[in-house]
Amino acid sequence: MDRLVYLYLASILAGFAMAFVPTSSLVTEPIANFFDIIGGVVILVFAVALVHLGLRALFTKHFNS
Repeated sequence: MDRLVYLYLASILAGFAMAFVPTSSLVTEPIANFFDIIGGVVILVFAVALVHLGLRALFTKHFNS
């Protein structure tokens, strides 16, 4: 279970890295805008997945063992 949480956290960090890609001669403005959108979606999806895991652990007897 801990590995899954760490994987989701790493995915959120990767989403932030994609969202803040600076423009350069290789990464043009349209590509940076595309990375902004994809990075935001990745952040939202994995944040919701982490909240789901937390709520599921809270409302089950996971912590009572």
